[in-house]
Amino acid sequence: MQKQSTSSILIAVLLILAAAISRVVMYPHNFSPMIGMAVFAGAVISDKKLAFALPLFSMFLSDLMFEVFNIAPGFWGWGQLIGYGIFALVTVLAFSMKRINIFTVGGYALLSSVIFFILSNASFFIFDNPVYHTYPQNFNGFINCYVQAIPFFRTAMIADLVYSGVLFGAYSLVREYMFRNSVLKVNGE
Repeated sequence: MQKQSTSSILIAVLLILAAAISRVVMYPHNFSPMIGMAVFAGAVISDKKLAFALPLFSMFLSDLMFEVFNIAPGFWGWGQLIGYGIFALVTVLAFSMKRINIFTVGGYALLSSVIFFILSNASFFIFDNPVYHTYPQNFNGFINCYVQAIPFFRTAMIADLVYSGVLFGAYSLVREYMFRNSVLKVNGE
């Protein structure tokens, strides 16, 4: 496997950190970059440890900003830890992305949105609902948990597509610009 250049990694790190800050800025509109960051990191960063660490660190950093700046509860329950695990799962899924183009990026973003929707709502119902008593602890309550989450799911899918597109697109443009400039310098232009 070819070693990834330091500049490529730095570009990816800066894009992911900028996306994490945008999570706080876009609150409470549920327009979150987290799925896009996990898909991007898994597909682009060849160092697997770093690919896991960046989205999880970004999630922690933005949760910390929510808490410290009293914007919203940054740390709120066991379901949140499951959310971190889901982002790690999305990163693993993105390791399998062989070609980066609009169709694969969009497909991975949508699949990741569905996975997050299913697992995060199940997690909320199982771990956090007994604490918050939002839904009855029965099958109807479980179904209602998903039904009530549908409006958030639509916004989340749009955010996942937008952030995936922005991250992959910006990364590609910056790398192309850097490559073009390095070729021009080599050719003496």
